[in-house]
Amino acid sequence: MQGRRGPHTEHSVRRREWVALACAVLLASLALTARAGPPPPAPEPSSADSVTVGLWHFDERSGPRVHDAGRFRLHGVAGPDARVEFGRFNSARSFAGTQQAFVVVPYNPVMESPRGFTVEAWVYLNGLGDYALSAIAMRWSPTPDEQSWVLGVVGRKGATSVSGFSRFNEAVAPFESGRLVFAFRADRASSLQRACSSSTLPARRWVHVAASVDGEVVRIYIDGRLDAQVAVANGIRRSVAPLVIGNAVDPRHLTDVHGELRQGPHGAPPWYAWNGLVDELRISNVARKTFESTGAR
Repeated sequence: MQGRRGPHTEHSVRRREWVALACAVLLASLALTARAGPPPPAPEPSSADSVTVGLWHFDERSGPRVHDAGRFRLHGVAGPDARVEFGRFNSARSFAGTQQAFVVVPYNPVMESPRGFTVEAWVYLNGLGDYALSAIAMRWSPTPDEQSWVLGVVGRKGATSVSGFSRFNEAVAPFESGRLVFAFRADRASSLQRACSSSTLPARRWVHVAASVDGEVVRIYIDGRLDAQVAVANGIRRSVAPLVIGNAVDPRHLTDVHGELRQGPHGAPPWYAWNGLVDELRISNVARKTFESTGAR
């Protein structure tokens, strides 16, 4: 006659069953992982290479100084309202749509890349401005012979433009609000060349944006993938305009007070300032087609 199992025997059987089940689940998981391959590595911040003109990580913890990680050391100065906040990678600069929210990098001849050029950045857009353009970066001053290129997002265009800022109306006139736009003056003429994305730039999330020129085609990239392209006949015109990030600063009205830059009362109004954050901005002297920090190849 078979004896009845005691409580300890039943407990041992159940434990063996659970161990066998756990081993089966683990083996199945390992088999799936082997078939799928290892997960792709997480994207890392950009690094300066031989064709990088300037690379601004915006990783400063505080203060007005903005450091260039490229070989030319094109360091800049931030306005008092360009705050340091958490970024896509480490820190970023926040531009809250105010007159004193900007970064200015003084002009240097190495910025000239008429036949091969790329500007790229990670951006976080809180919302569109009411005017023609929300500026990401530009070398484009109110002086006509100091206009090279501008990258931004088309605003709502609902407010009447102020005299002196109608130059952006020409750049964005045919495009819908929310589109990424890149415009430049041609190096062999004063004509304006322009291109925009085929879709609206997403708001309230980090997006990698880029525009490139090779003298024949302007290409717009969103999150590392080609979004739009337009044929052009010229490269970018040279000028002595500084690089301005996050706003449409008039360099003629900047004042330096104890190492801090401010726009004077007659400087650019805040209507074209970027409403959001900018991180990992880079300009290059070639027309890039891949972008390392996006993970897209």
